Amino acid sequence: MRILILAALLTLSGCQSAYYAAAEKVGYHKREILVDRVEDTQESQQEAQQQFSSALEQLKTLVAFDGGDLENVYDTVKGEYDDAQAAADEVSSRIDAVDSVAEAMFDEWQDELAQYQSANLRRSSEKQLRDTRRRYDTMLKAMRRAEAKMEPILKRLNDNQLYLKHNLNASAISAIGGEFTSLQTEINRLIKEMNSAIAESDQFIATLK
Repeated sequence: MRILILAALLTLSGCQSAYYAAAEKVGYHKREILVDRVEDTQESQQEAQQQFSSALEQLKTLVAFDGGDLENVYDTVKGEYDDAQAAADEVSSRIDAVDSVAEAMFDEWQDELAQYQSANLRRSSEKQLRDTRRRYDTMLKAMRRAEAKMEPILKRLNDNQLYLKHNLNASAISAIGGEFTSLQTEINRLIKEMNSAIAESDQFIATLK
């Protein structure tokens, strides 16, 4: 119910700061929002891995094509590309959402340091802020590295579907087949980077809970 209320408030406000203020009123603090958004990003990264792997499997099937309706083959290849693009867009959107709430949390934390009366507590909180920020930056860089590896793969998948669209014949399949090994290598690297980012996310979440 709390999430539904917040979603409605966000729709009405159209502003992240208003959303965070409304969330605070129902006991949903920026730290909690950050954890939830990091977990959402992990989920989208896992889904993207599956989708890029599916696109690769479809390409493998295409390379082994031995007769049939090439129009249907093209539709499938195009569908895999569209789904991969959508998965990549979702990953990027969720990383941006993570960064938005993280920056808001860090800004608030920095501002509130001035409210301390105890110098010892202020220094301790300031150190915690620096440590948390450093761990966050490490996680975000891992997320962005994995994100950056998606775009070159998407361009190659798009090349494949465009080439097949305009050359529905055996020679087109042969040409696309020549791309398989290098594309497989790129997708394997992407999956490795995403797994690394997910591991970094797990470590970061552990420090916040």
